[in-house]
Amino acid sequence: MWLFKSVFASDQIPVVHGDGVYLRVPQASDFADWRDLREASRDFLTPWEPVWPADDLTRGSYRRRMRRYARDMMADEAYPLFLFRTHDHALLGGMTLSNVRRGVCQSASLGYWMGAAFAGQGYMGAGVAALLPLAYDVLRLRRIEAACMVRNTPSIRLLERLGFMHEGYARQYLCINGRWEDHLLFARLRTDRAKPREARPDAAAQWGVVPGGRAERPLVR
Repeated sequence: MWLFKSVFASDQIPVVHGDGVYLRVPQASDFADWRDLREASRDFLTPWEPVWPADDLTRGSYRRRMRRYARDMMADEAYPLFLFRTHDHALLGGMTLSNVRRGVCQSASLGYWMGAAFAGQGYMGAGVAALLPLAYDVLRLRRIEAACMVRNTPSIRLLERLGFMHEGYARQYLCINGRWEDHLLFARLRTDRAKPREARPDAAAQWGVVPGGRAERPLVR
């Protein structure tokens, strides 16, 4: 598969083009840019991610990450991608299709992160929009799932804008920053389409999420 081969053929790295952005598989040469962006974004990212290992930003840790990426792609289990800005090739963030399930499922889970300096400017929406045809047409997935913390309003809006449907509420779904957090569950089928923003109900409000980020009983529709 070309995504896997690109890890080793750095002279011919395929890219996925989007609106002002592009995606490609991480390379060893990306280490310094990745480290600097993650370090500069530490305070911004910490509330939304698992606890970082003490050596997370070291070159040795990055090498291990690259080996894991290669194994995951070879096994058709996960596909990591970095997100870049087209006009200056700045590294903006990253996304991963993980937990790939084949057979009667044909689905994967979407996760993403954005550097603090680039958040709120539409780059991640453009990146996910570019990723979807790759997921459906190249990887032959039928269903893309995503989960976000109930207080992560920007992520909720991004998913809804791109046609992800709100499907459920998972209590203590993931351990984020050392705490088990409830998450809203979304999914997008290959037949789904983005919908006008005004036509979508607020997913958090549907589930009775209060300002502190906890949920009361789900609202019955």
